[in-house]
Amino acid sequence: MDQKKDFDELVELLNTKQYTKLRQFLSEFNDADIAGMLERLPQESLLKVFRILPKDLAADVFSYLEVDNQQLIITSLSDKEASNIIDNLMADDAADLLEEMPANIVKKLLANASPDTRRDINHLLRYPEDSAGSIMTVEYVDLKENLTVEQAIERIRKVGVDSETINICYVLDAQRKLLGTVALRYLLLSDRDETIGDIMHENVIAIHTLMDQEEVAKQFKKYDFTAMPVVDNENRLVGIITVDDIVDIMEEETTEDMEKMAAIVPSDKPYMRTGVWETYKKRIPWLLLLMVSATFTGAIITSFEEALSVYASLIAFIPMLMDTGGNAGGQASVTIIRGLSLGELEYRDIPTIVWKEVRVAFFCGATLAAANFVKLMLFDRVGVMVALVVCLTLICAVLMAMLVGCLLPIGAKRLGFDPAVMASPFITTIVDALSLIVYFRVATIILGI
Repeated sequence: MDQKKDFDELVELLNTKQYTKLRQFLSEFNDADIAGMLERLPQESLLKVFRILPKDLAADVFSYLEVDNQQLIITSLSDKEASNIIDNLMADDAADLLEEMPANIVKKLLANASPDTRRDINHLLRYPEDSAGSIMTVEYVDLKENLTVEQAIERIRKVGVDSETINICYVLDAQRKLLGTVALRYLLLSDRDETIGDIMHENVIAIHTLMDQEEVAKQFKKYDFTAMPVVDNENRLVGIITVDDIVDIMEEETTEDMEKMAAIVPSDKPYMRTGVWETYKKRIPWLLLLMVSATFTGAIITSFEEALSVYASLIAFIPMLMDTGGNAGGQASVTIIRGLSLGELEYRDIPTIVWKEVRVAFFCGATLAAANFVKLMLFDRVGVMVALVVCLTLICAVLMAMLVGCLLPIGAKRLGFDPAVMASPFITTIVDALSLIVYFRVATIILGI
């Protein structure tokens, strides 16, 4: 598919007001592809094209649009038209939309929505943000264990069209407690007179409504499921989560971690939709904190001003030592943060982690020191004692940096903070100060200044 060509044709049909042909043209595309083309249009054109879409297609396309454009469309439609969109959205998508809307619009939409839609949305909105309950959908196929396979297939035909997925059906008792699951393929391959209770899978892995969404994503990765049931404290089925929601969560969590590791307050808006002032507010808090903390390095240099006046050549190697330490700490922290986020590392693993990092730091530091010693002697032509000071400091700096880089994220998680907060900028500031202290202490001992 030539996306540019298709988009150009859409614009041409819109500009020449060939609306009937445009409607037919769009109906040949996937919902996500239509949304992608609409996103590239100016707001006025986007609204016009969206109104041209058939009603059943409009709701599907709507769920793929960015939140800003969803709000634009909802506020431009009549109450009846907007309610039609909400009623045709999956409950979890509708709840996500309403969470982003102003309170007065939410009130209006819920007032005009169907009773079933309103009940489902309110059900989802009462769960904590980023919990399994807040991202689940309540559209699923439930069966009773005394149904025959033939009766079950007939029920799927009736309710499956409005369900998020029919690949897995959930077997419930009279109190809606989850008894088991049955895959559609087993229903199709089983004898029509067999009962659901005989063919269902009883060992069900379920998610609690209050489980954090990041932990939910780990469960999907662990078990390779396409859908998982969500239960309450009494093991009653209240919804399901499908893998398409997990993909969005993983993208969201990865973006958040990247922003924290770059010392930016996380934002849920795309870069191009974030204004200058909002971007400024996201970045300035950490920049101020890091700037203030970096003044300690200046204070350390000032305290050794007399020593530097005797061996002025020592100043030239400060940037190299600080950068190398910061890079080593950053490498260690990224590795540890990844291990923590994937559940590969625990607090009890600290002795093993430290011992491993000490050995890695020694080999890395020794290699860097040897290479640096050759450079200092052949190219910089400094004295042997000065070269020795720089190389010993380099080994110590790498060792300290890797230890700080691995221990800070683990400590942060132990205290209940996101390990990503203790990433490169924060670690670099600490390592810089420690490297300078060691540098001048080693210089004082070896050079006698």
